[in-house]
Amino acid sequence: MSKVYSTAELIKILEEERQACLQGRRLNLTAAPSTGNPVIDGFLTSDGVQKFTAYQNFKAAVHEYQREHQVSGVVWREITVKGYTLRYPAVDDQLIALPIDLVTLKSAKASMLEFWQQVTEGMDLYLSVNSGKDFRQIEPADLEALDRRTEWASLWKWEKLDFLEILLQLGWGQPEEAYYKRGWPASGSEYIHAVRPGQRPIC
Repeated sequence: MSKVYSTAELIKILEEERQACLQGRRLNLTAAPSTGNPVIDGFLTSDGVQKFTAYQNFKAAVHEYQREHQVSGVVWREITVKGYTLRYPAVDDQLIALPIDLVTLKSAKASMLEFWQQVTEGMDLYLSVNSGKDFRQIEPADLEALDRRTEWASLWKWEKLDFLEILLQLGWGQPEEAYYKRGWPASGSEYIHAVRPGQRPIC
């Protein structure tokens, strides 16, 4: 019986392949730089499209391998804010979530929201709108409505000198399709930014 690659090994394989594609060692020679929009096509190069397509094809093969061999896409992350630490599951950016992974994500959501509320107390909250280009200030109570219609969560933080931003992603459906609303409406996300009073989100 052949060896089944682990989640960590698949992540490493994908990173090595991505580097190979970026360096031009892997190309999809049949890929042509055409979107059908002459303005956008003017900015695309054959080389760039061939590198991108080669990696996307490889990644799709890895996702199929995950499904076939039931290799989880979940990695465990740790975040520390204001002296509080949380270890939580997230789907790696380059992998897909299996059905069992979605169960793991959903079961972690309550503890993630509890952590979020603890570390963001007294901070200003903003909801990303207009595909993340603008922000609308919201109240903590508004989070309840968002929470009710979402299934899982993810967290990030940016901290530098006197600046702190904590980002809560509340999502539904497949995490890999929820980013940038690629899988809308079956999959999607709402992003809530917490910053110190008087500051504005930077990401």
